[in-house]
Amino acid sequence: MANIYFKFKQFTVWHDRCAMKVGTDGVLLGAWAAGGVHILDIGTGTGLVALMMAQRFKNASVTAIEIDRMAAGQAQENVDRSPFKERVRVVAGDVCDWAENNGSLSFDAIVCNPPFFVDALKNPDAKRAMARHAGSLTFPRLMQVGASLLSAQGSFSLIIPADMKNLVEAEAYMAGLFLNECCMVKTNGNKLPKRCLMRFSKQKVEQVFLQTTVLEEPPGARSPWYQSLTSEFYL
Repeated sequence: MANIYFKFKQFTVWHDRCAMKVGTDGVLLGAWAAGGVHILDIGTGTGLVALMMAQRFKNASVTAIEIDRMAAGQAQENVDRSPFKERVRVVAGDVCDWAENNGSLSFDAIVCNPPFFVDALKNPDAKRAMARHAGSLTFPRLMQVGASLLSAQGSFSLIIPADMKNLVEAEAYMAGLFLNECCMVKTNGNKLPKRCLMRFSKQKVEQVFLQTTVLEEPPGARSPWYQSLTSEFYL
């Protein structure tokens, strides 16, 4: 039986009622993303990334929005059990509708581990399908809503499959966002990049910071980069 929770150094994430469990993607994003004073986590799921951002940025207030009400309920419970419950607010709802009703809000950091299987066959589990597929939150809509809620100097960080980098960068550009930083992540040195960490802003930079790194080195052991990135979280 799979473990129904994942314990980190400062908090524990229960995920038995969430379609998408705690995984490497969320940990990577939460440990790598740019932060700020007012942070928005789009599609928070278990609340993992929101909690990681609250731990990293000690003066930040974090709004975590989740369309699936069961997942949002569990995220709220995870927040309530954490040391950061006074600074993290969970909202159950569709981020696009929420943005329309909160147009005056502005965030200096937005993070998202988005649904990304655009063309793959949908999972028969409806909740897992919603969490993994871009049917309910397409990349164009994600970039548009991100741009509408991002402050002039803010950063929008997300993690996607490596082969979707060009698509996401193009959609971001159409929404008025520019790529500032890109980190291609390989499982190990013998494989092609599997994930891409991207940071966008409304400011165009002279040169995008590009990096390629690995998770395992040697196989089965965390690479120095991954170990350093996550040292404040993993036990």
